[in-house]
Amino acid sequence: MGAQDFTDEQKRYLEGFVSGVQASRAAAGLKPLGGIGGGAEAQTGGPDHEHLAAMARFEAEGKKLSPEEKAKREEHPFDAYARLKDDALKGNFPKGVDNFRWRYHGLYYVAPAQNAFMCRMRIPNGILSHWQLRGVADAAQRWGGGYAHVTTRANLQIREIAAENGPALIEALADIGVNPKGSGADNIRNVTGSSTAGIDPQELLDTRPFARAWHHHILNDRSLYGLPRKFNVSFDGGGMIPTLEETNDIAFTAVTVREGAAGVEPGVWFRLGLGGITGHKDFARPTGAYVKPAKAVKVADAIVRVFIDNGDRTDRKKARLKYVLDAWGFETFLEAVEAKLGWKLARIANDAVIEPPKADRQAHIGVHPQKQDGLVWVGVSLRVGRMSVEQMHGLAEIAYRHGDGDIRLTVWQNLILSGVPREKAEAVEGALVEIGLTSKASAVRAGLVACTGNTGCKFALANTKDTALAIAAHVEARVAMDTPINIHLTGCPNSCAQHYIGDIGLIATRVPVAPDSDDTVEGFNVHIGGGYGPDAQIAREIFPQTRVEDLPQVIEQILRTYLAHRTSASETFLEFARRTDVATLKTMIETSGRSAA
Repeated sequence: MGAQDFTDEQKRYLEGFVSGVQASRAAAGLKPLGGIGGGAEAQTGGPDHEHLAAMARFEAEGKKLSPEEKAKREEHPFDAYARLKDDALKGNFPKGVDNFRWRYHGLYYVAPAQNAFMCRMRIPNGILSHWQLRGVADAAQRWGGGYAHVTTRANLQIREIAAENGPALIEALADIGVNPKGSGADNIRNVTGSSTAGIDPQELLDTRPFARAWHHHILNDRSLYGLPRKFNVSFDGGGMIPTLEETNDIAFTAVTVREGAAGVEPGVWFRLGLGGITGHKDFARPTGAYVKPAKAVKVADAIVRVFIDNGDRTDRKKARLKYVLDAWGFETFLEAVEAKLGWKLARIANDAVIEPPKADRQAHIGVHPQKQDGLVWVGVSLRVGRMSVEQMHGLAEIAYRHGDGDIRLTVWQNLILSGVPREKAEAVEGALVEIGLTSKASAVRAGLVACTGNTGCKFALANTKDTALAIAAHVEARVAMDTPINIHLTGCPNSCAQHYIGDIGLIATRVPVAPDSDDTVEGFNVHIGGGYGPDAQIAREIFPQTRVEDLPQVIEQILRTYLAHRTSASETFLEFARRTDVATLKTMIETSGRSAA
């Protein structure tokens, strides 16, 4: 869309708006705004014109832009980098909307949880080389808190970064190809892909080239920054480890199209799912459209641009892709995408599609054979995603000496060492133990996921990571779980730990100390029966407002009830939870607790 595509009314509005803003700044002795250019022509033809035109349309309709939208228009965050560096020289953290702008550079000011920055990165498909992990460790040691967290987007975060160290850290990361640019705020976040891409014996497709192509497409196109809200894209290749692509705005799921399918080429295609946002209780739903892998980047680009044009820029709570889809329906949205593409997306009948192979819920932990003869991958258990600098250097050394040199982060807050000769697996475990890690984990600890919590996030209402570890320690000593179990703890409705998809999902809340008291303590609402992939379903609340100190015993009783009442050893926790209504489950669990007492 160029300047010639605007209506006369839109052009007049934009010219008047820009002239007024620039005149006001000139009168105040300020320079013209770099973010929107020096005049109407730059406004309608520059790299930000799609975003600015969308803002103008909302205002022309008499609506008020959100403060974040106004901030982007007044000064594009990428144009403010010199001010970020000036603030660092003075030791100043951002004030006002600059806190939002600095996130475009990967820096989050997380006060009051910590008077510090957190830095989030871009690691396409979650894969780093051993020397990149060493570089991240050096950056965390020199400019951060001496540790890093693996996130649920197969990414890394460094915390406890002083104001004066922010630019130095993000520039050092960019130097080693781990770019934080656009990793926060209203941008397309780290692209995820199958953790075992290229080494998985059951995969349909290696996601690495597609994740990497999308990663570089984003990095090299400024017009893909400044969306109505954040945006997530994921590629699943059908491997053994779930990628959770259905929790993303765009979900590319590899499937096989049968020979003889009408009008389409047989082989591996991506099924296109849209609108995942589990914090808002929705998964990416199949659209009926399918994409040849070679065209995935073009299709993703078109989807994002329809969202840029039409996503809500007035209400931040409704500014995600899901709400455009809810308002329009899938067919109308796909028609808009096809208009951007200039060609029709393939529609394939369900009976012509073979579903991807079933995932293994514990393949991200332990030793597993690769498709390359004689090689294995080793899934390393982390303490709810945390690694010290010493452990990061140790892992890099193990990957270099015993593996293929890659470190593969997973959406389960752990990592995988790939390309290990089978005969060296025992040596790898020994080396892991020496740095305080292991490739072995109980069923509970293997499926334990927790967001940052209130020790490092201003939105969180509870200490999620320490609570998760307390639950694991309590339960492991009392309940012998013989089947996978996922327990997810998240600190706020943003649901970074995706509590709604856990077998047991916990979301932080404040709990009154007494029925009529205004005083509160940390606690969680307990949900049960969430799932993902073929079992995708939002968990149901069962025990609201449970105090932190009571949670370990509550989780113990939930698991004891499952083991006592499952129909057979093969019945999963999910199957047990879903065949029983919440009221009955609650009674069973409470009865089990009284019996144990």
